[in-house]
Amino acid sequence: MEYRQLGNTNIDVSVICLGSMTWGEQNTEAEAFEQLDYALSQGVNFIDTAELYAIPPRAETCGQTETIIGNWLKKSGQRNNIILASKVAGPGGDWLPHIRNGKTRLDRENIEAALNDSLQRLQTDHIDLYQLHWPDRKTNFFGQLGYTHEQDDQPIPIEETLQVLSDLVQAGKIRHIGLSNETPWGVMKFLQLAEQLDLPRVVSVQNPYGLLNRSFEVGLAEIAHREATGLLAYSPLGFGVLSGKYLDGPAPAEARLMLFPDYNRYSNPQALAATAEYVALAREHDLDPAQMALAHTNSRPFLTSTIIGATTMVQLKSNIESVEVKLSKEVLEAIEAIHVRYPSPSP
Repeated sequence: MEYRQLGNTNIDVSVICLGSMTWGEQNTEAEAFEQLDYALSQGVNFIDTAELYAIPPRAETCGQTETIIGNWLKKSGQRNNIILASKVAGPGGDWLPHIRNGKTRLDRENIEAALNDSLQRLQTDHIDLYQLHWPDRKTNFFGQLGYTHEQDDQPIPIEETLQVLSDLVQAGKIRHIGLSNETPWGVMKFLQLAEQLDLPRVVSVQNPYGLLNRSFEVGLAEIAHREATGLLAYSPLGFGVLSGKYLDGPAPAEARLMLFPDYNRYSNPQALAATAEYVALAREHDLDPAQMALAHTNSRPFLTSTIIGATTMVQLKSNIESVEVKLSKEVLEAIEAIHVRYPSPSP
């Protein structure tokens, strides 16, 4: 396993981070325990979760993922051997009525309530990396294009959010802070205010990144290098699309997009056309398509860690083994040629 420094901290995290959003929905607690045990045996030391997991978010499963991880931590005694990351939900309104009655704002009341609930479910006294799941202000994320500024937008001030997080760091409940689904302006504003007000600096940005969405490269990659805010890449396989399993006839009934067809961010016609070319390239070079896609993400110099999600042990083992795959110059050049034809079809 390869390890990389988390921002400007003294923490090294595995280049593969174990994602958890299927635990409590597509995976049972026993299956999650098996994934966790195996991942640690292979050198993975980084676990990512969120207060709203499992996915898709619903009242019946909200918080179940953290509860499962907490039960595993209690049973395994591995808390000191992992770097644990979680997230507080941003504004959800009608989308998240089951979380604090839909009042998921990034203010003191909600952040403190979210963190305390997460700590209880996780059965730990601190979270190593606490992330804002999405911005409080109205901006582009979750695939939205075409920014439209709304004059009546009244977000929680970033300095207020930072002060709350600073207090929680001082209290020992979190060690470091990160952002998620954030824009270049947002990252730089958090960094500017942290410097001006002597508040904690952001150490990571968890955004989508993979062969079907390389938008991070446009503005955030330079920030990642210059400001030590490396990428935690989520959806590197585009909900499994880049494995090729949705190309050759019906996918297995238990596949994510078969169970939850509304999650179509990575299965539009352009994405499927690009995927067909990436899969063909992989097979031409005797590579597993999913491993090729993950190896490309793993190799990015602005990346801190690639967040993988698996519903089966076969998938998990293959995904972790991607760290051993080194792509040739010929394959990398062919990937770039496909990218020119299909530039980020799933933003």
